[in-house]
Amino acid sequence: MHPPILPNAPDDADAYSVDEFCARHRISSQLFYKLKPQGLMPVTFNVGTRVLISREAAAAWRRARENAAQAVA
Repeated sequence: MHPPILPNAPDDADAYSVDEFCARHRISSQLFYKLKPQGLMPVTFNVGTRVLISREAAAAWRRARENAAQAVA
């Protein structure tokens, strides 16, 4: 089951929380944390205790996943 899209997550946000990123990309946070150590999730940064993903990192991650899928096909 996919997490719901969070109503307070604007499309033009400069950074997303892990939960916002996962909701926007229709993946679970469990999958995010499983794949992060393998280098298969976007680069994150910390602000205090929060873990955030920049809009640019999310876009780079999508491109990398698309390129990996095309390389397999």
